[in-house]
Amino acid sequence: MQLAAAMGRLGTESAFEVLARATRLQREGRSIINLGIGQPDFPTPPHIVEAAVKALRDGHHGYTPANGILPLREAVAADMKLRRGVDVHPDRVVIVPGGKVTMFMAIAMFGEPGAEIMYPDPGFPIYRSLIEWAGAVPVPMALHEGRGFAFSADEVLAQITPRTRLMIVNSPANPTGGVVPKAELDRLVAGLARFPEVAVLSDEIYARMCYDGVPHASLTAYPEIADRLILLDGWSKTYAMTGWRLGWGVWPGELAEHATRLAINIHSCVNAAAQWAGLAALTGPQGAVGEMVAIFERRRGTIIDALNGIPGFRCATPGGAFYAFPNVEATGRTSRALQEELLVGPGVATISGTSFGIFGEGYLRFSYAASSEAIEEACGRIARHLGG
Repeated sequence: MQLAAAMGRLGTESAFEVLARATRLQREGRSIINLGIGQPDFPTPPHIVEAAVKALRDGHHGYTPANGILPLREAVAADMKLRRGVDVHPDRVVIVPGGKVTMFMAIAMFGEPGAEIMYPDPGFPIYRSLIEWAGAVPVPMALHEGRGFAFSADEVLAQITPRTRLMIVNSPANPTGGVVPKAELDRLVAGLARFPEVAVLSDEIYARMCYDGVPHASLTAYPEIADRLILLDGWSKTYAMTGWRLGWGVWPGELAEHATRLAINIHSCVNAAAQWAGLAALTGPQGAVGEMVAIFERRRGTIIDALNGIPGFRCATPGGAFYAFPNVEATGRTSRALQEELLVGPGVATISGTSFGIFGEGYLRFSYAASSEAIEEACGRIARHLGG
């Protein structure tokens, strides 16, 4: 069989590879603490589960509109008004099976040979994977440890060329937990006025997970780029619904129709019962979200203190999400070598920073979506291992 050349350009997400390997080691009797996978270790709130069960019992077993059921799109629009202060017509909302689909659609719309797409580095690996799959040129936007893993707007704007079609921004970010300050977003948006042809994809899947009392700064707050801004958000992280595969995109009016056409071609529509569950999540009690985020913030303190106590580690405090991204250069190992050493040695699963881009060398990603006890035990094992 001869596959299309594009298949050879398609990357992967290393967290799933590490999860599979850690699971195999556990089956072999090894004690493995997995701080690699990025998903909340909480169950989906019961009222959301019950809404899906009710939907099935009520007979919601068939196709839905390709862009999602109207009550859910209306709820997303209401949530946009409540949490971001922007008015969004439900026709601009496209419900998709997970946040990656909005990402895929945006990159597919703008990516082709000769085009350039900018993306954060270190960043979610699927950005670059899809850019290369589309045949476009990936242009990394460096995130700096000294800036709390935020970009420099001036640096980013200087990278724009006549071939730039799309820029991807992710804040709070995976894998660093970095948050782009509002002042930096201000400078970015002001500079984008010189480049009206550049579209922006704002990945805000971790928007509800900001710490230290600092409110989330959304690119949707800038009306001057509203006609070229695509918002990516969803239920996976906020409501502990990773396995439900449910996300949403908010598109400029002229792009919403294209996104819906892509949905028809890719997946027809999203699982009906999952959509009713998503409606219950947005319109129902939000207490579980606040409790989960408060626990993550406490765990953040635990893991940062523990990581900074490990020989050769230096870890900045992340402003959001549930990841720590320590600098491990002083250990004398490469990121990939240290990832392997910690898994087969003390039995701690982490992700090499190079899984997230060329600027990830010298770092490891730790997820603190695990119990405080597991975090302390894992860091203790690492400290004993590296301390000799």
